[in-house]
Amino acid sequence: MKPGADGLPPKDTLVGSVERVTFHNEDNGFAVLKVKARGHRDLVPVVGHVASISAGEFIHAVGVWFTDRAHGLQFKAEFLKTTAPTTAEGIEKYLGSGMVRGIGPKLAERIVALFGVRTFEIIEAEPTRLREVSGIGEMRAARIAAGWAEQKAVRDIMVFLHSHGVGTSRAVRIFKTYGHEAIQVMTENPYRLARDIRGIGFRTADAIAMKLGMTKNAPQRLRAGVSFALQEAADDGNCGVPRADLLKLAGELLDIDAGAIEDALAFELEGGEVVADTIGGKDCIFLRGLHAAERGVAERLRALADGAPAWPAIDADKAIAWVEGKTGKQLAQSQRAAVGQVLAAKVAVITGGPGVGKTTLLDAILRILAAKKVELLLAAPTGRAAKRMTDQTGLEAKTIHRLLETNPKEGGFKRNAENPLACDLLVIDETSMVDVSLMFALLKAIPPAAGLLLVGDVDQLPSVGPGQVLADIITSGAVPVARLTEVFRQAAESRIVVNAHRINRGEMPEWPKSGEASDFFFVDAGEPEQGAAKVVEIVRDRIPRRFGLDPVQDVQVLCPMQRGALGARALNADLQKALNPSPAEKVERFGSIFAPGDKVMQTENDYDREVFNGDLGRVAAIDMDEQALTVNFDGRDVVYPFGELDALVPAYATTIHKSQGSEYPAVVITLATQHYTMLARNLIYTAVTRGKRLVVVVGQRRALAMAVRNAGAHRRWTQLREWLTG
Repeated sequence: MKPGADGLPPKDTLVGSVERVTFHNEDNGFAVLKVKARGHRDLVPVVGHVASISAGEFIHAVGVWFTDRAHGLQFKAEFLKTTAPTTAEGIEKYLGSGMVRGIGPKLAERIVALFGVRTFEIIEAEPTRLREVSGIGEMRAARIAAGWAEQKAVRDIMVFLHSHGVGTSRAVRIFKTYGHEAIQVMTENPYRLARDIRGIGFRTADAIAMKLGMTKNAPQRLRAGVSFALQEAADDGNCGVPRADLLKLAGELLDIDAGAIEDALAFELEGGEVVADTIGGKDCIFLRGLHAAERGVAERLRALADGAPAWPAIDADKAIAWVEGKTGKQLAQSQRAAVGQVLAAKVAVITGGPGVGKTTLLDAILRILAAKKVELLLAAPTGRAAKRMTDQTGLEAKTIHRLLETNPKEGGFKRNAENPLACDLLVIDETSMVDVSLMFALLKAIPPAAGLLLVGDVDQLPSVGPGQVLADIITSGAVPVARLTEVFRQAAESRIVVNAHRINRGEMPEWPKSGEASDFFFVDAGEPEQGAAKVVEIVRDRIPRRFGLDPVQDVQVLCPMQRGALGARALNADLQKALNPSPAEKVERFGSIFAPGDKVMQTENDYDREVFNGDLGRVAAIDMDEQALTVNFDGRDVVYPFGELDALVPAYATTIHKSQGSEYPAVVITLATQHYTMLARNLIYTAVTRGKRLVVVVGQRRALAMAVRNAGAHRRWTQLREWLTG
């Protein structure tokens, strides 16, 4: 079968009756069926998603044919609609499959022998007549009627969803979320879908609502638009939004006049879902949870800092002399001052850029406190950052989520004010990555007597989630801050470290002279398409040849944004073809292709699987029978049904934002003037500081100059600093 113009197999339609249900996963709806299809002599294996399926049913499927190495030709259904059987043979097979409670194959045969093609009509409209069949009494007849009603409800829901433009895999998610209330929920307020179901945003819910006959001025639509505009602002890192900006955002989204939106906002404020307050004297609107989180962080941090440390007073000079003797490392004057500052405080911050000795300082402090039998806990936002912390300190460090013990069933964390952490001091590394909600959860879990030490580089990008917690804490002056600035001699030999500090000061990087050994390079690319070809050549050929690094494992391409020829999306496709050119098998879902060996990234927190936003893994295997893909994250295998692959993206190239908290042996950074909206100093500084042994910038010098000059990074609307100065 020839591929279409886009290179993908053409869509085909298959109709027929289900002879056998080989496999059906009730959680995600994935099914493997054997179908007696029109125009096919042999039974056709069909794979797809359906909430409920039984032998004897009639299916209408739209999808593609593919050849599985183990099982031969199969039909992969992207859309799968079922209808009840209409022949006596089909009805008997359907009833005998166990789909309807109380009926097995023998009883099904007797029922159909008596009622024939009117069987379903009898069960639904005159269930008492079932007692005419030998072996069926009053209780059994009632049980059969109830089982049939349940199956009919499932079928009606799926027909309703399909008829309103919802695809099968999303329809299954909707049914699994709302059960038999799905039609009621969607009819009353389809915008709940955007809030409750992963993969459905406001625009999808809005399209469904319009098909259901919702008007543009419907109160549910206006209120959902206000909440969604606030959520979009939160996705950009804001905790609040100036009222005027929110009304403008919601107006563009809803295409409706300002007066109606004002009314919807008033209704939301009255209901308490959103909160009005001020930031810097400006009227702002907050999502309730973010407003409470910022206020809660400030209150708990102030309460925590207001007290003596959990360890006895320590003579800093004696302690420093002791630790220098233990480690053989002499601390600089700035580090010695920081040791005294941190040991005397219950809550403190250590900040500074690369090469300024944060690791040496932290190691000294932890050794001193451990010798005093202080109970220490160490954590970082990502698995990679936690592992690096463990390697640097020799003490166990966990991810924050693992430390707080995620609670998948009820949401949130098991560690909280009622079940606090057992420690005298909690140390958090890469604190610039911690958003306000996670910081609030952390502070709730710290015992009142314990101390807190926050470590991070405040000049990096702020967290992906809402807030700028580390920056707000530092600028508030509410807790002692040790800011390290002196670059040590050994670190100063690295052009990566030197240029990172130059960029941070608003100066252009220094480039190596021709033939000079260096760890920092610039490769000119006048046009983005030319740059993309150079990125592939550098990653696949030049870095492995010159530096002996593995192009998949050791090299990470970082981009300011997803779009464009030098954006993460296009480069992922280019690098995937270059670095994993002919995999034995692959699967395409949600616009991405996945194959064994591919580097992938998790794009959201998944507490059930214990994988979190930004985690990197490698595809280990694809199981076409089970329709599942296995990803290895740092030695741990995690399984994803195909219907849930929207939580993963290929990660040969990723955005700079997603690289926070990670270090890589080599990074290749793309910069083009077409990314001008994203080009800022803290963005390029964060990208450069991800590289340990090698940094290569590919693109236009003008784009780099734009980024270095632009110190005015996008403002985040947060209230934490004001709460802390209180």
